[in-house]
Amino acid sequence: MKKLYLLAFLPLFIACGSSSKVTNSRKGAAKSTKITSRVGDKKIEMIIDHAMHFEGTRYKYGGTTKKGMDCSGLVYVAFGKEQVQLPRVSRDMAKRGKRISLTRADEGDLVFFQTNKNKKVINHVGLVVKAKSGNIQFIHSTTSRGVIVSSLDERYWKSAFVEIRRII
Repeated sequence: MKKLYLLAFLPLFIACGSSSKVTNSRKGAAKSTKITSRVGDKKIEMIIDHAMHFEGTRYKYGGTTKKGMDCSGLVYVAFGKEQVQLPRVSRDMAKRGKRISLTRADEGDLVFFQTNKNKKVINHVGLVVKAKSGNIQFIHSTTSRGVIVSSLDERYWKSAFVEIRRII
């Protein structure tokens, strides 16, 4: 009976995060972000600012508030605040917008990951808050640290990376 109970809750522990150590590299990530080259600049800036307000929020599966947030909830709420409707689940979000190359990544794009090597599906999403000189930083919610800013240069995220999509 205990094994069935544990198996029922296993997805809660593998979605939207990892057990490996991630670093918080927020310094200068979004507060000084000035987007100047894309249509919808102000909207993108507002989406990023709203997402950044959740930094430090604990992880909660299915969460969409300051009391607890999961990865897709963070993106869903941030975009929703600016009347941009997205699906609630990361793998469905990955079907929206336009796929772009890593070299064209810009603030406001969504970065998608496959963190469960046993299942070949997208199960994690982050919002790019800084993309300068090949350094891509994104805000997301991890099971171990909650809402943080990480870098795509970190080994774990680089190996789990799947694609980047532009919504706006």
